Amino acid sequence: MKLIFSRFFDILSNIGGVAMSSLMEKEQAHKLVDRMPENATWDDLIYEIYVREVIERGLADSRANRTKDVKEVRAKYGLPE
Repeated sequence: MKLIFSRFFDILSNIGGVAMSSLMEKEQAHKLVDRMPENATWDDLIYEIYVREVIERGLADSRANRTKDVKEVRAKYGLPE
């Protein structure tokens, strides 16, 4: 659980000069909670928030051309093409 909180708070901070991609809207938060199963835990909610923010950051990076070509990443880590 400590790792989940650590990742969550990393997301909330300014990492690598990139601030959070968007502000939370209450309606979106309500929808997220409403979609979760009745037996969901706080950890489940934190994970869902984390995943959503990571996706939003990735989309923002893509729109701002802050991405790398797959071939470049594979070469960097010695992975086959």
